[in-house]
Amino acid sequence: MSSTSLLPYLDLAPGAPPVLHAKSAADAASWAAEHRDPLRALVLEHGCVLVRGLGLADPGSAEAVFRRLADGLMPDREPFAPRRRYADGVYSSTKWPPNQQMCMHHEVSYGLEFPGLLLFACLEAPGAGGATALADASAVLRDLPRELVSRFEREGWLLTRAYHDDIGASVEEAFGTDDRATVERYCRRHAIEFAWQGGGSLHTRQRRGAVLRHPDSGLPCWFNQIAFLNEWTMEPEVHEYLVDMYGADGLPFNTRFGNGDPIDADVVRTINEVYDAHTVREPWQDGDLLLVDNMRTAHSREPFEGPREVLAALGDPVLRADGEVSGV
Repeated sequence: MSSTSLLPYLDLAPGAPPVLHAKSAADAASWAAEHRDPLRALVLEHGCVLVRGLGLADPGSAEAVFRRLADGLMPDREPFAPRRRYADGVYSSTKWPPNQQMCMHHEVSYGLEFPGLLLFACLEAPGAGGATALADASAVLRDLPRELVSRFEREGWLLTRAYHDDIGASVEEAFGTDDRATVERYCRRHAIEFAWQGGGSLHTRQRRGAVLRHPDSGLPCWFNQIAFLNEWTMEPEVHEYLVDMYGADGLPFNTRFGNGDPIDADVVRTINEVYDAHTVREPWQDGDLLLVDNMRTAHSREPFEGPREVLAALGDPVLRADGEVSGV
């Protein structure tokens, strides 16, 4: 079955992601299995697709659909905030204050291994806000200042992290264990510099490329979390509190230019302004499914009111090298 068979049910509207209206989807898992290839073709073409009408209402039905659409699900490693685990490879959305914007980013773009496909299922839509907004990473790359892009292409970007038990992800939550020898082996395998601090805190540094070429389309993509994980994206009062508590070098996360130079607030603002210019959104409805090409498309989570339950799966693991990627 080709993607053209789904075109009569596909809405392409300015300012919104492609929305596909599922027909005769009484059994969501069977429908996903039957339409797997055309769905994935639509994701490759558009970078994302929202499927409406599947009626996903519980973690079991969401997991069944995820497993039929992905080549494989991967565990969440090196998260910057905790998640609830529902099943192997199936998680809650990242725990993030509902009144705060979660800025545009690419999932695990700081890892040597990252998901090529993201799958989201909305079990309960919020009363207001809470959209998972999206932005085309190749368009963002095109519209960023050339000098800035050139520097990041030359140097890459540096992520620094400090793991604390009382804020952000702990060592055990990030690495799946608090055994020092196991954590150190993981860091060495994944090109992460590490240093244990007094009291058992861990500080890490990892340098990654900021621009990657998509393995299927060949498109160069702005692929990183430079703005999102930078100190200047934090709310000012949160930033002040964390610096007072842990010092400037003890922030739970921060980003720098690849040579270690600090990134100033103007750079972060510029990146986020370009993201804003390319952002599309569609409010969640109960039962929705969203597929996102994690390299081609950045995503965010907007502030919301009321309960919101969106499950996530990290699919199709990808290995990265300097500027190049390959399937696992």
